[in-house]
Amino acid sequence: MTTTDAAVRLTQYAHGGGCACKIPPGELERMVEGLTGPATGDLLVGVGDDAAVVRIAGGQAVIATADFFTPVVDDAYTFGRIAATNALSDVYAMGGTPLVGVNLLGWPRDVLPPELAREVLRGGADVAAAAGCHLGGGHSIDNPEPLYGMSVTGLGDPERLLRGDAAVAGLPLTLTKPLGLGVLNNRHKATGEVFEEAVAVMTTLNADASRAALATGARCATDITGFGLLGHLHEVARASGVTAVVDAAAVPYVDGARRSLTDGFVPGGSRRNLDWVRPFLSAEGFDEEELILLADAQTSGGLLVAGEVPGYPVVGELVPARAGTTLVVR
Repeated sequence: MTTTDAAVRLTQYAHGGGCACKIPPGELERMVEGLTGPATGDLLVGVGDDAAVVRIAGGQAVIATADFFTPVVDDAYTFGRIAATNALSDVYAMGGTPLVGVNLLGWPRDVLPPELAREVLRGGADVAAAAGCHLGGGHSIDNPEPLYGMSVTGLGDPERLLRGDAAVAGLPLTLTKPLGLGVLNNRHKATGEVFEEAVAVMTTLNADASRAALATGARCATDITGFGLLGHLHEVARASGVTAVVDAAAVPYVDGARRSLTDGFVPGGSRRNLDWVRPFLSAEGFDEEELILLADAQTSGGLLVAGEVPGYPVVGELVPARAGTTLVVR
């Protein structure tokens, strides 16, 4: 269901869109270096993973995260659904269940009507309801660009977390959603074309994938968002002391992604992702276009799991660490 005034294209009121608007990973690392220490005591997971995790009484852990971004699609209700799905994803990526979310809304109130903001919030509320997650108010500001997301608190088993630093050599790599969302969203912003498959992917909760991963005994996962497959996989491999090998031919893509790349619709974030991982990447024989797709900045992407998860494609494997190389594309 879409109810946005067709004359208003939300993506035209923001300089970028979705998770492609993230601060570049290398720049972000320099920005936060030295500001926080390692997780200790009941803080089980701190900086460097999908969410913070704190052990509480009763054999449980609280999982806390926040995520928001500028419009990735023109339709306000759909934008709200995508942003909320993406915000909930960090809890699923840690192996948890969302408990309560609060809205985070920025709106150019003198430029865009409040009715559109209401549609964004309605989209988020519908996703929270579908996830069985309470929604309790939030915070809003008058902002030059529209933005929306949620702060989400979840619960998990502290002994069965999915962590980004727990990858082990010898395990396969499973990807639970296709790539290519960045280039398709970039094309949508430029042309107004609507890609229904991309919208369906971005509004699919990672709840089932998370439960399936936990059922296999997996202990390591992350969700693929603004840093792309290669960027997030580099983070996992570096934190875990392994090297990740990607089988390029096995990686699935949303229909139209390759054509959009060939037509030049590449987010700046995707190029920055590739530049960031290039010093740690071995990809002999692969051209720039293939590597850009593997580094494409995703919005509300799937889970990348260290282990085989039934029903989802295996896209590579983890091998013992190779000096100076965290990523191999073959």
